[in-house]
Amino acid sequence: MDTTRPFPHAMLREIFEQPQAIAETLAAYAKSESLREEVFAPARQALAGRDSILIAASGSSRHAGLSGEILFEDLAGIAVDVEYASEYIYRSTQTLHNPCFVVISQSGETADTSEALREAIARGCSTIAITNKPESSMARLAGCSLPTFAGVEKAVPATKSFTTQLAVLSLLALYTARVRGCMTRAVVESHLEQLFRVPSALEGVLPRWEQEMARIATVLKEAETFLFLGRGIHYPIAREGALKLKESAYIQAEGYPTGELKHGPNALVNRRNPLVVLGTCDPSAPDSVLRYEKTVNLVRDMHKQGAQILSIVTEGDTRITELSDHVITVPATAEYISPLFEVVPLQLLAYFMAIGRGIDVDNPRNLVKAVVQE
Repeated sequence: MDTTRPFPHAMLREIFEQPQAIAETLAAYAKSESLREEVFAPARQALAGRDSILIAASGSSRHAGLSGEILFEDLAGIAVDVEYASEYIYRSTQTLHNPCFVVISQSGETADTSEALREAIARGCSTIAITNKPESSMARLAGCSLPTFAGVEKAVPATKSFTTQLAVLSLLALYTARVRGCMTRAVVESHLEQLFRVPSALEGVLPRWEQEMARIATVLKEAETFLFLGRGIHYPIAREGALKLKESAYIQAEGYPTGELKHGPNALVNRRNPLVVLGTCDPSAPDSVLRYEKTVNLVRDMHKQGAQILSIVTEGDTRITELSDHVITVPATAEYISPLFEVVPLQLLAYFMAIGRGIDVDNPRNLVKAVVQE
């Protein structure tokens, strides 16, 4: 990042700080070719003998948790449930047997997540805390602390804290897969190699995305409602994109699994209610190709219906591109790593929609950075 560049808002500066934040987080937990065993030793102890994982979080952190659910289940073969932290204490103690309990929180002080952590400890769960503050109460209370390295984040909308959460969850899922015998060393090394490419690739495309999204936001400034769509690992990113738009620009938005659009929400679709479609593809992964083909079919149908479509696609894509009004391309990478790229243009969309509406994007109304009391 150009350290001499003046940024008009903390949110935009923090979006541009993500390559460095992700790089520092990756370096804390892995070398380019291997995971740091000594760093993950407490996590290994927390996971030992546990047959499931229960993730509790709120807001953007919960969306990171939903990504973690897919990573852990698909890569490590361990069952995962994701709870709203505010709901966990009201759930029966019989919901999951013997889970490892993982809390995710930017501040490490969020009241409902802290309460959920204390309840999990009382229920005899082993615990892991993923926070941006290693000295926070959650980090101290949990049996294992896995901090992110996002640095200070002044803007209320989460940007670099979210992507570093994704990075930690990706690394923890790879570690879990390795110790459970679900991945060979070579496969883990391949994933790590692609993860370590993310910061430089992200830094290279951020200036282009900034220009493109500023222009797109101008075109979309009269939009009334947005529907964000994603399949598989991309669905939590659709949810996060919708949340960013709601909290930053005060625009109603919802995130849906792509296949659910035709089960009611498509009644809302018109030129003033755009679709934001996550349509990336990893051609080396059959499941990713299948998801992509189904997304192409849906985008084609929505194009015929007259929808206004903003698509996030992999560089070189032509099929979804030709059916879309607006397109942002992201670098090609593995299926499970692509969310680290996809979410950043959605952050920029929220930012430019907000400033176009005259909103103090760093301090949206009715919101605070850390919820520390009910």
